[in-house]
Amino acid sequence: MNGTAAVRRAVEWLASVAPDPVACRREWEQRADGVVLLPAGKSWDVLILPGGLGHATLAVLLRCLDRPGPVLAGFDEGRVGFLVPPGTAGRWLGTGVRAVGRGAWVVVPRPGRARGGRMRWLVPPDGTGLLTDPVLLEIAMHEAVAGLTEC
Repeated sequence: MNGTAAVRRAVEWLASVAPDPVACRREWEQRADGVVLLPAGKSWDVLILPGGLGHATLAVLLRCLDRPGPVLAGFDEGRVGFLVPPGTAGRWLGTGVRAVGRGAWVVVPRPGRARGGRMRWLVPPDGTGLLTDPVLLEIAMHEAVAGLTEC
């Protein structure tokens, strides 16, 4: 993500889902690991894939799209989370994919922060609300599993 304005938009967009957005931004700044817990299901859900599949799926998406929605990596790259439209978690049926939606909380690193801690952005949010289309994500997952690299 380039530019302080883009980082500011991304921080504002993410913090907007917090019960107290001002406290959320303050906590991001004060915590050494630069992460906060944010509720899923309001502006986005998260589909969490095993690391290998997640990275391969992201590679397919990056070949096919100008920009996918935000993507998180965590736990030593063992998990990759794609931010998708709210409500996706309630309809997702994919095996081996954890669907996180309304009623759940997600550990979210501050956009624009240097890598550190257990979570990082592979594709940071841009503040526009862009999310990954779950249909395209599923197709990319199938292509990743099959070892296909073309769109």
